Amino acid sequence: MKIKLMSVFVDDQDKALRFYTEVLGFAKKADFSQGPFRWLTVGSPEEPDGTQLQLALNDNPVAKAYQQAIFQQGQPAAMFNTDDVKGDYERIKARGAEFTMPPTGVTGSTIAMLNDTCGNLIQLVQLARY
Repeated sequence: MKIKLMSVFVDDQDKALRFYTEVLGFAKKADFSQGPFRWLTVGSPEEPDGTQLQLALNDNPVAKAYQQAIFQQGQPAAMFNTDDVKGDYERIKARGAEFTMPPTGVTGSTIAMLNDTCGNLIQLVQLARY
């Protein structure tokens, strides 16, 4: 088995698309609608056939409550692996991202946390090399 798709709930799909492409640097993979439903995904330009992230509208009360609860607890909705967390931190911060935690060493990795402006905290992770 392989993981090919993961989802995060967002409060505004257009705003999320701008943030995930223009600020984080992901590429839009799919964007189509059927009635009120919009299927929107992004992925890493480094892995064109890799895992996609669905930017799912939080129009369901349960989804909205879940999203708000993990945000209030300071839990990331998604984690993205990087080989250069400090470089990505500087690049993304220069594009206007609000970081809630700068690059910080923790056991086995260096992490940084940012607000995606759509109701989520996102964690960047650089694994330590031993």
